[in-house]
Amino acid sequence: MTIALRAEPDNVTRGYESLTEFCHQMLLDLPRSDQRRWGEIYLRGLVSLCGRKSIRRISEEIAGGGADQGIQQFVNQSPWDWAPVRRNLATYAVALLGQPRAWVVEEVVTPKNGASSVGVARQYAPSLGRTLNCQIGLGLFLTGDAGAVPVNWRLLLPSTWDQDEVRRARTHLPAEEVHRPRWRYVLDMADEMVGDWGVDPTPVVVDARHESTVDRLVLGLEERELPYVIAVAPGSPVLADQPVRTAGRAGTSLVWRDTAGAGLVSRFFLQQLPGRVRAGSLARGRSRGLLTEWPAGRPRPTGAWLTNLTTVPPAQLIGLARIRHQARQEMSRLYDEFGLNHFEGRSFRGWQHHVTLVSLAQAFVLGHRLRDREESPGLRRSPA
Repeated sequence: MTIALRAEPDNVTRGYESLTEFCHQMLLDLPRSDQRRWGEIYLRGLVSLCGRKSIRRISEEIAGGGADQGIQQFVNQSPWDWAPVRRNLATYAVALLGQPRAWVVEEVVTPKNGASSVGVARQYAPSLGRTLNCQIGLGLFLTGDAGAVPVNWRLLLPSTWDQDEVRRARTHLPAEEVHRPRWRYVLDMADEMVGDWGVDPTPVVVDARHESTVDRLVLGLEERELPYVIAVAPGSPVLADQPVRTAGRAGTSLVWRDTAGAGLVSRFFLQQLPGRVRAGSLARGRSRGLLTEWPAGRPRPTGAWLTNLTTVPPAQLIGLARIRHQARQEMSRLYDEFGLNHFEGRSFRGWQHHVTLVSLAQAFVLGHRLRDREESPGLRRSPA
């Protein structure tokens, strides 16, 4: 079957390499030429279509109709490996962002009707603050001052799926995919990126305010000698024997004016936490500390972060604690502009394929925007 692609919109490709060349770079590890062709068609739909980005719409408006079956097969059934594509994307994102400042882990929630789609259950979504019938995943964003690119993903599998052989077979769920705690997924993504992809690590930034096993994540990151800034609840079990100090007794103090918060002023305090840090981290001169935020006029802290970056400049540490807004902004774009929650399939590999292709679409458009900004007088990015 020969597919005639429609012309690319000028607003997508002007001032940047064509989407065809981008797809060639990102999808070069797909073994078959028809897979790479379907990948380009799907990406064109994600990049250029407004509204719902269904397979039927992509077929009609990008491929001229008659391509529904081919796109469906490519996304949901084809066995192509998403890991090399994500590795290529990570290499691209590092160059695009000019050495990211952090690896930010964010939650992705997809509401669902019924119970047939892979990983669906009635479960609590911390990012939404409520319980609903949904899929929950984690995305790892390479994040810098210029933006953020999601390069790795994990689908969180509820325990109810472990022994449900019927649903596992219908969604083609691999035997090794079973329920794990969130901290395990975070460490798995970090291991893949450092070990398999060769990406230079940066501080891992995670929101763990709703987690009861923060200590397992902390110890896992310290065993790997990875820097981290982890948001925790002030009453977290990991701080049970380290109560948050009052403003008058804390160690390091820094006043921070949030330019995006209409003049909001906060005072941050960094206190050292004694002991309990693995030898690997100590060998690199790191100890464990607690950063707390006290907005002006508030009787108690509104934020707390556990970190092993106790020797970096305070402003840099606060910047890492606040850098999640970059990833959250791009996560919103994944929903609003690139069809992250428009996945129509039910299979495990289909979910993995879709989020990978959505990531490619977001990275392509972000690169286009950054290059336009650099080429426009008065809009050049200042050094970080």
